Amino acid sequence: MLTKNIGYKNFLQKSKVNTIKKDLDLLVKKSILSQSLKTTYKYSYKKKLISKFKNIFNIRIIGMGGSILGAEAIYNFLKHKVKKRLFFVDNLDGDFDKFNDKKKYLNLIISKSGNTLETICNSNILIKKKDRNIFITENKNSYLRNLANQLKSEIVDHNNFIGGRYSVLSEVGMLPAELMGLNEKKFKQFNILIKNKNFISNLVNNVGSTINLIKQGKFTSIILNYDNRSESLFKWYQQLLAESLGKKSKGILPLISTMPKDNHSLMQFYLAGKKKNFFTFFYAFDKKHAKLNSAKVFESHRYLKNKNISKIIYSQKLATEKVFLRKKIPFRSFEIFNRNEQTLGELFCFFMLETILLGRALKVNPFDQPSVELIKKETKKILI
Repeated sequence: MLTKNIGYKNFLQKSKVNTIKKDLDLLVKKSILSQSLKTTYKYSYKKKLISKFKNIFNIRIIGMGGSILGAEAIYNFLKHKVKKRLFFVDNLDGDFDKFNDKKKYLNLIISKSGNTLETICNSNILIKKKDRNIFITENKNSYLRNLANQLKSEIVDHNNFIGGRYSVLSEVGMLPAELMGLNEKKFKQFNILIKNKNFISNLVNNVGSTINLIKQGKFTSIILNYDNRSESLFKWYQQLLAESLGKKSKGILPLISTMPKDNHSLMQFYLAGKKKNFFTFFYAFDKKHAKLNSAKVFESHRYLKNKNISKIIYSQKLATEKVFLRKKIPFRSFEIFNRNEQTLGELFCFFMLETILLGRALKVNPFDQPSVELIKKETKKILI
C-alpha cells in the first residue's frame, strides 16, 4: 500500500537507497519548490475571485505543457464531481469551429513566461468581447501580461520559482480546480505524506529500482493504463518525466498504452520484442460500470455471466501481470481505491518527488529544458 487510497507494488529489484533517502530529506527541508506542495502555501489569488465567476458555466483553459496538463488531469480524473463544462486548448490544431457559438466563456489563459507562442495565437483567435478572462503569468513585462492589462482582465501572479510542470498544486492547478467546484485543500497531501513511513519507503525504493533498471539499459517506461479517465494524468506525467530527465544523453522515455485495447496491437512486442522497457500498471476501481446481460451470454462463455466491465478489465490486468512475472518483465502496479481530490493529490506528490529524486540520481537538473528553448528561438527566426 502507498496510502489508504492507493494500492502499490514496486518493481522486483534490489536497490541501494541511502543516498536517495538523504536527497529526499534535503528536498523536504530546503527545496523552495516543496513550499508550493504544502498546506501553508499562499496563493496569489483571493477566494472572492472564485465567487466572482461562479455563475459562468463554460470554462475554456488556454495553455501549453505544464500550464494546462495538470488542470486537464484534474478535470478528467474527477469529472464526476464537476458540474461545469470545460474545454482545454493546448495545441495549434486550427480546430476552432467548435467555439463558433454565442456562449459566454470564462477564459483562463496560463503561461509562466507570458510569451508562449501557441498560447498567444490561441488567445488572439478565441477571446471575444463578451468573454471574461483570467490570466496566470509571471509579474513581469510580457505579451500576455500586456494583453491582460489591455483587456482589463483579472491577473493572477505565477510564482517564478515554480516551473510549469511542477505547478499543478500551485495557482496553475488549484485555481482551475476551485473554478470546477473542487476542494483545493484536499489536494494538498504533502505534509501528511512526508510523515507516512510506508509512502516514503515505497517512493525511495521505487527510485532505487528505477535507477537499477536504467543501469541495465532499460530507459523506456511504458504506462499500461486501464483507466481511461486517467489518460490526462499520464500525459501530465509524460511531460514531467521526459522534460525533467531528458538531458546529457540520459533520461527516461515515458509512453502511454491504452489498455486493454493494446492487448490487440502492442502487447506482442511488450512480451517478446526488445527488452529495453519497464512498465507501470494503473487501474482504478469504479463502482459504476455496465453489466453484461447474462440472458444474452452463450453457454460456451458462461464465465461472463453476472460480470460487469470493471471485473473483466481487472481480470485482464491481473492476467497480464501474471504473464509479466512469468517472463520476468519488470513492472510496478498502482490500484486506485478512491477517486477523489486526496487521491489525485497523493499521485501528484508521488510522481513529482519521484522525478526530482531521479534527476538527482542521474545528475541532471530536473527543473530546466534548454533544448526546447532552442526550437523556440529558431521558430522566431523563421517567422521574422
